[in-house]
Amino acid sequence: MKISKIFDINNEKKLVTVNILLLAVIAVVLYFVLPFVLNYPPNSIDNSFQIEIVGIKYTTQFIIIISILIILLYIALRFIYSKLSLSKEKLNNPDYIDSLRKKSFNYPYVMLLLELFVPSIIVAILLFAFHTEMELVIRLTTVVFSFTALFAIFSYILNKKFFSHRLIKTANLANNKITGIRLSLYNKLLIQILPLFLYSFVLILLISISLMTKEKGELLYHFYRQDLLSHFDENTIYDITEVENILNSIEFKSEGDHALIMSASDGKVYYSPEQLNDFFIKYSLNFYDETDGYTYEYYGQNREGAILKINTNMGECYVGIRYFVFGNNFIFLFILIALVLIVLNCLFIFFIGKNLSNDINSVIDGMKHISNSNDFIYDNSLTITSNDEIGDLTASFNDIQKLTKTYVEQLHNNQETLMESERLASLGQLIGGIAHNLKTPIMSIAGALEGLKNLIKEYEDSIDDPEVNSQDHHDIAHDMTEWIYKIKDYTKYMSDIITAVKGQAVTLSEKSTVHFTLDELVKRVDILMKHELKNAIIYLNVSMKTDETTVINGDINSLLQVINNMISNAIQAYNGEKNKNIELILESKNNNIYISVKDYASGMPKNVQEKLFKEMITTKGKNGTGLGLYMSYSTIKAHFNGDIIFESEEGKGTMFTIILPV
Repeated sequence: MKISKIFDINNEKKLVTVNILLLAVIAVVLYFVLPFVLNYPPNSIDNSFQIEIVGIKYTTQFIIIISILIILLYIALRFIYSKLSLSKEKLNNPDYIDSLRKKSFNYPYVMLLLELFVPSIIVAILLFAFHTEMELVIRLTTVVFSFTALFAIFSYILNKKFFSHRLIKTANLANNKITGIRLSLYNKLLIQILPLFLYSFVLILLISISLMTKEKGELLYHFYRQDLLSHFDENTIYDITEVENILNSIEFKSEGDHALIMSASDGKVYYSPEQLNDFFIKYSLNFYDETDGYTYEYYGQNREGAILKINTNMGECYVGIRYFVFGNNFIFLFILIALVLIVLNCLFIFFIGKNLSNDINSVIDGMKHISNSNDFIYDNSLTITSNDEIGDLTASFNDIQKLTKTYVEQLHNNQETLMESERLASLGQLIGGIAHNLKTPIMSIAGALEGLKNLIKEYEDSIDDPEVNSQDHHDIAHDMTEWIYKIKDYTKYMSDIITAVKGQAVTLSEKSTVHFTLDELVKRVDILMKHELKNAIIYLNVSMKTDETTVINGDINSLLQVINNMISNAIQAYNGEKNKNIELILESKNNNIYISVKDYASGMPKNVQEKLFKEMITTKGKNGTGLGLYMSYSTIKAHFNGDIIFESEEGKGTMFTIILPV
């Protein structure tokens, strides 16, 4: 598999570009939206006035902040994608691939959280550096957070697709398993939906406040402006004390509203219960004619003013009312309602996620029941509880379960046929060896019969011989008895061989709960394997490290076939080498009998060890089927409720151990 097909570098570059373009587009929208939603005063941005107040223009601030964010985003994306790069040398490293997959699971959520909060934090820090007032910093940061939430969601969608592609491409290179940060369905919905909700809610909230502030601010301006015009004549010269008395006679609309008097030439304040900031003073001096006396406290503030130029004994002055558009109680109530709505939406998302999770968990429980069941076939169908995609998933699972049951039954039938074929092939090879073993006792019996025949003739000839005494008759009878005992031993040996072969001829599917001792087991192994070991010139060394009279429950013939198969594999592992040893070790540990077959050959390759007992694998090429060990493992599991383990080291040998409960 080529690296370029797994990780397309061009796709990474395109993804970085798309993320940056997305951020740039959102930044452009934010550039035009900010002054509107925060009610920036007219004529207050991108001019000498703003430089005088803030020290830097709005556009310059914006370009600096967005440039920093774009650079940081580029660095972060390149860093993350570099962590996912895959060199050709590491393709066969499962640990590295697992680590890569874990990062592919985690990074979309990590990036989402970083994109949600880091830009707002950076913006707040930079605004403080630009000497921005706290209230404006909070409002600006809130707006930026809402727009970065929009960017974070779109970026999450892009990156999630990218990382999912990584997971698909690496699924077959390592363990295809769940790893990384584990999130419930509710948390996923919350992460993906809540930022969009916050963006929409905050934007609507700010626009609503902006429109209401503008509308009510203009209403209060016109009200106070009309009051000022009705109380003052622009052609009359007033005394400052008189002006103060007139202003205090005006009815204020809010508790925090107050009158003010300041010089129209240099902004010197002659009267104000509260201190006026530089923005209010300089804005009034610079833009009185353009705004017709409509003045403002600061960028995005809730305080405004209505002023009128009059003549006084101190020269031209501005008189007016500085007022709150909305009281603090109103703002607090607005924020409280917003928080309540956010909590309610979180609960709503929680219940949606919980319902979806319950439907999916019903399918998961069914699958777990199958994976944890001793019987792979699961007969009960899952209940369909929803008429949607989850219902389709449940119905499809039920259909797959029916097909699985059919296929498993077919597989069992085919497996039994294959195992029976393997057993018969082994039996044929075994019978060839047994036939050779039977020749020796048959020839011995023939010799014994010939000896008996000679003794009978000798006895018949001695009947009438006067020289033959009674002792001679006893000697002849003794010799005849010895031959008979020899024939008896030979026939018993032949009977044992025939019994062993007959046992191996019984099909594996036939179960019989019988008992046998370890001594009996070892004797039968010796009988059945003697010819194969002799032909290979391999020595079987039996080490009995437990009581040989220990009784095992089960079918001795099934266990014999497993042990014989292991000894045959050990013989073949020597690949024709002569005068080698195989150890057959029997010992007792923790109420279990351990039967080990150990060779000192070349051992098994790692790729074979990984697949052993999981599938039918062979190292014998075309001469092997892979059924032997697979069948042995199934036999020990099914017939003896035991287990088979192995240890193998290339160049040093292999040891298979059968574990049987006593």
